[in-house]
Amino acid sequence: MEYQLTKLAAIDIGSNAVRCQISAVLFFEGRYRLKRVEYVRYPLRLGEDVFATGEIPPAKADKFVKFLHALKLLMEVHEVPHHLICATSAMRTARNGAAVAARVKHELGLDIQVIDGQAEAAYINRVIEHLLEDNRHYLHIDVGGGSTEFNIYHARRKVAAQSFEIGSIRRMQQEESGRSVDEMNGLWQRMEGWVRENARRYHVTRAIGTGGNINKLYSMSPASPNRPITRRSVQALLDRLGGLTMNERVNVAMLNPDRADVIVPAGHIYLAAMEWAGVSSMLVPDIGLKDGMMQALFEQYFDEISPSVHPSMLPVADVENSPIQ
Repeated sequence: MEYQLTKLAAIDIGSNAVRCQISAVLFFEGRYRLKRVEYVRYPLRLGEDVFATGEIPPAKADKFVKFLHALKLLMEVHEVPHHLICATSAMRTARNGAAVAARVKHELGLDIQVIDGQAEAAYINRVIEHLLEDNRHYLHIDVGGGSTEFNIYHARRKVAAQSFEIGSIRRMQQEESGRSVDEMNGLWQRMEGWVRENARRYHVTRAIGTGGNINKLYSMSPASPNRPITRRSVQALLDRLGGLTMNERVNVAMLNPDRADVIVPAGHIYLAAMEWAGVSSMLVPDIGLKDGMMQALFEQYFDEISPSVHPSMLPVADVENSPIQ
């Protein structure tokens, strides 16, 4: 018999979109599992304004509060006892980010944790580490709207990590303004130097990609399910999409409008990192910040969630718990 013990919710406030996932905690045949029962994504695009002006404009702040109110009601309908809300690059960059978070607390009673790149990577690490093989060394690449996180795993252990304030929206704005990434405080060169040095030091042989844009590129590629996508395939997809207008990306390639403009700038970051690391393929396991947040919630409230009649066990996340090949 399968027991539904409770529900948990994770809200990820990204630079491109706000995502809410509600998962049921199940217990079956001696194993705990997180099963997604609700997922809502809204492309609020906080980073579009913040990275251009430094602030979240009043109209977008109003929309942000309204959307979080809707998510609060959704959690109440699902009778979610525990949730976690994290905001990343756009909120931590915005001059009024703290004020908007305080408004949400005052009006809705919801606490927003504005986390840095290291904390973001630590959450994702909670689920990535369960997928690694002992004898492989990996470069994990996570590209968001405002930042890119790199992690190096050597023999199943994270040995190096770095966050860079460059992501799909920032890069798109740089390209549209006519500025090259090389002019942005040397970020691109520092990012290249970090990847090359650490990939060589730790003998990286495989890349892992997470984030909405690489998930979409993977779904458009000829790669078989659960198999890696090659660097050549990524390049071919970017060449194809780069040759299309925004209208064609939406109506021919069937991309959502909020994906159509950022997918190529994001894809170039993944591609460049693969080239710098000297790897020819990348695994795309379709996990990210929200999954790590779920894992953290589960571990935090495990004693409360776990029924006394069942033996204490290590919690597992809602991902395939098998090694990456």
